[in-house]
Amino acid sequence: MDRGDPARVGFAPMNQIKLTAELLAEGWSSAELERMARSGELQRIRRGAYEFAPARSLERRDQHRRLIAATLRLTSVDSVISHISAAVLHHLPIWSDQLEKVHVTRNQAGGGKIRRYVHLHAAPLTEIDICEIDCQRVTTLGRTVLDLLRTLSMERSVPIGDAALRLGLTVEELAEIAGRCIGWRGMLQARRAMNFLDARSESAGESYSRVLLDRIGIPAPIPQYEVWRRGLLVGRADFGWEEFRTLGEFDGKEKYGKLLRPGQTAADAVFEEKRREDALRDLGWQIVRWMWADLYHPAELRQRLQRAFDRGLRAA
Repeated sequence: MDRGDPARVGFAPMNQIKLTAELLAEGWSSAELERMARSGELQRIRRGAYEFAPARSLERRDQHRRLIAATLRLTSVDSVISHISAAVLHHLPIWSDQLEKVHVTRNQAGGGKIRRYVHLHAAPLTEIDICEIDCQRVTTLGRTVLDLLRTLSMERSVPIGDAALRLGLTVEELAEIAGRCIGWRGMLQARRAMNFLDARSESAGESYSRVLLDRIGIPAPIPQYEVWRRGLLVGRADFGWEEFRTLGEFDGKEKYGKLLRPGQTAADAVFEEKRREDALRDLGWQIVRWMWADLYHPAELRQRLQRAFDRGLRAA
């Protein structure tokens, strides 16, 4: 999963994108365009759209931004970027396996369709649901989140919703938007997901973990649980189950980068983390760590947590 880094490197603005019709009008032949595309002098973004730029490696998020810009040149002017494409532009965490098509919405009752490069959604859309990003019409942060809550599984939508809350979206705003969408497809699913959102989850992995733990019958943990002793903070964990004296930690690849202070190395951060865990274990806390790979083996994760709960209860 892409976490939504705000840095945008290598994105091609719309004015650098040329349509086939424009290039032909400038005097280029179809054979010349094909030759330049093969040689790398011209980058084919999608059928009918090119960029005069040297070949370069782009992150999936930046590839999709470029595809959005090219697609808008070939799409009706009343189309608004929406769903996962809008999430890309709002810097929300996204799932890279859903970036093959540009998602747009038109304000109409029916007629949605899926094509090679475009997923067209047909739904009511008013000006209060639209904002502008990079001179492009995009669904607002709240409308984008609601559309994804009602069309994606909770494992995929809750990380996006949690991130939006951290960016400043409020539950009240989301509820107001949902109130205007009564009867829409997926709204029951969206409301379940809305009730699950929590800005305290600090990463997509933590959000995904919360949903999965609920699915496998693990009691709801307290996010960002703090352990204090004699008025001093001993440590904070991603998840805490006080009744079982157990702490949970999700280790994403960015985990230790977040822990670094100026001048500190990753090895320093790992050492401090180990000292913190030793102090917590000395106080009788069980600690269970997991990574993305563990989330794809939920039965094993459940067993590990259950064993920790049992040990915590015996030690209490």
